[in-house]
Amino acid sequence: MRIPAHSVCTAIRDDIVAGVYKRGGRLTEEVLARRYGVSRVPVREALRTLEAEGFVVTRRHAGACVAEPTEQEAADLLEMRLLLEPLGAARAAQRRTEAHLKVLRGLVRIGQERARRGHSDDLRSLGGWFHETLAQASGSPSLTTMLTQLRHKIAWMYAVEAPPSPTESWAEHGAIVDAVARGDGERARAVTALHAERATAAHRLRFSGDAGRVRTSQHAVNMSIPRH
Repeated sequence: MRIPAHSVCTAIRDDIVAGVYKRGGRLTEEVLARRYGVSRVPVREALRTLEAEGFVVTRRHAGACVAEPTEQEAADLLEMRLLLEPLGAARAAQRRTEAHLKVLRGLVRIGQERARRGHSDDLRSLGGWFHETLAQASGSPSLTTMLTQLRHKIAWMYAVEAPPSPTESWAEHGAIVDAVARGDGERARAVTALHAERATAAHRLRFSGDAGRVRTSQHAVNMSIPRH
């Protein structure tokens, strides 16, 4: 599989999230370079970025390995999202563009239609696209980056059950967009907070045997790669 050098980080991250590389498993530069069809230089840079994001750790005598987050770390991610998503929605109410609104309304329309018809196969990806666009509408690149990283890590650590009522979930999406369109930051914050709380209840920690388990304690040795 050959990919552009600048996309190596995304490719490795996606494979970690998808479970191609198990928690605690070694990430050898030579093997990764061969898999993605690039030199070791972009792989090395990608591993540094992924370590900064918390997907990779460096261990003495082992080198780069997939991180093994604790249960507390996993729980903290959901709590952080409960705080940051409402903030992003409130900012979006003040800073969104007409282009953002057009995309958000289109996603809500498609999501609501498919939820009513029981076509739930792609509702999760539509929901991810919705929240990514909402974060971008906040007008804050740093907040958008944080929310994007949170979504990646939550998808890695948690399995998400389908909502019992997809139509209700997409009605909440619609209410968020209505508040954002009106410029009502407090309403956007409140509706998003309620939506995030309900969504959090559907998250279950992934357990796939000892090798893939979310651990309850960290390794004693965790040497960071020097950053430039």
